[in-house]
Amino acid sequence: MSSQPVADMTPIPPDEGTPVSVKIRERIAAARKRFNANDNIAEFIEPGELEQLLDEVEVKMQGVLDSMVINTAGDHNTHNTARRVAKMYLNEVFKGRYVQAPPITEFPNAEHLNELMIVGPLTVRSACSHHFCPVIGKIWIGIMPNEHTNVIGLSKYARIVDWIMGRPQIQEEAVVQLADLIMEKTQPDGLAIVMEASHFCMSWRGVRDMDSKMINSVMRGVFLKDSALRREFLSLIPGKN
Repeated sequence: MSSQPVADMTPIPPDEGTPVSVKIRERIAAARKRFNANDNIAEFIEPGELEQLLDEVEVKMQGVLDSMVINTAGDHNTHNTARRVAKMYLNEVFKGRYVQAPPITEFPNAEHLNELMIVGPLTVRSACSHHFCPVIGKIWIGIMPNEHTNVIGLSKYARIVDWIMGRPQIQEEAVVQLADLIMEKTQPDGLAIVMEASHFCMSWRGVRDMDSKMINSVMRGVFLKDSALRREFLSLIPGKN
């Protein structure tokens, strides 16, 4: 008697075939957290899933190109554009959404420093969350430490800025996010941040004004109460006094 093939009875995982983006969304929903454009969602991404997400975004981006009637199969210039764009968004310009915060070593204020410190200009590379157009500019950070303040290395400020700005952002919200994080890490008496940036959603599209910039600031602690200190900080920023 000939043997009959035995059906594969291996149970199929319930989420087999579920897009990785759906799995990540479900974890975020279960934790009752939000996932706005400028939120970091790294804690909900499991090992290996960012690579899967890259593949998924590539497929969706190829669909966008197809709908724009671009012959990516016959045009050597756009042959791998879907993959390049997916990598650009997930691994570069919006990396701040998908990776954990950079390690920041904090040191005690052993010398009891209590004078104004200014770091900057630090380069801002971001994108507006309305049109995904670049936002390019600079940031200056002023710290008024106290004896209990945590001191962090100068390069760490640049890493923090890069992490916060590496998401689709609105400039007003980005500066507040940055201020919240620095206050949490350093616990100073005061914090001042000024950001100046060019928005390509104004220069590349829309009104196409090439010269306009946006400048905004956040003042915390003694910088809010002491107008002389605030003036000192602003006077030490080149071109801002």
